[in-house]
Amino acid sequence: MSETTTPRALIQAAAQARLGAVAPYSHFQVGAALLTSSGEMLGGANVESASYGLTCCAERVALFAALTGGRRDFIAVAVVARAPGGPMPCGACRQLLAEYAPQAKVYVADSDDLEQFREFTVRGLLPEAFVLVP
Repeated sequence: MSETTTPRALIQAAAQARLGAVAPYSHFQVGAALLTSSGEMLGGANVESASYGLTCCAERVALFAALTGGRRDFIAVAVVARAPGGPMPCGACRQLLAEYAPQAKVYVADSDDLEQFREFTVRGLLPEAFVLVP
């Protein structure tokens, strides 16, 4: 964590991002926030499509926005939704985090109780991830 950013602040940013979720089918609103080593926080929310395979998770929305905005060096990500124990990143999100934020900590929290959260590492969530080594 950066000296000025706590896990709770990142979780709060993810909870705020969750308010932008577009989930007309599942009504499962998810927010994510990424933290860069410079202390910048970038949020994203899930966006659903009637063609379910085109739906995009909050983690990927935040990551794609950050990457296309030139941000790199992610040190943490928080994911918030109304789910007991917090929502766990799906396999696709774990893969992309393994590629672009392999050293990051992952915090998950239930939107009904932001004070309680769980902490993981990207490598712990996806050991031996498929990544290309230059």
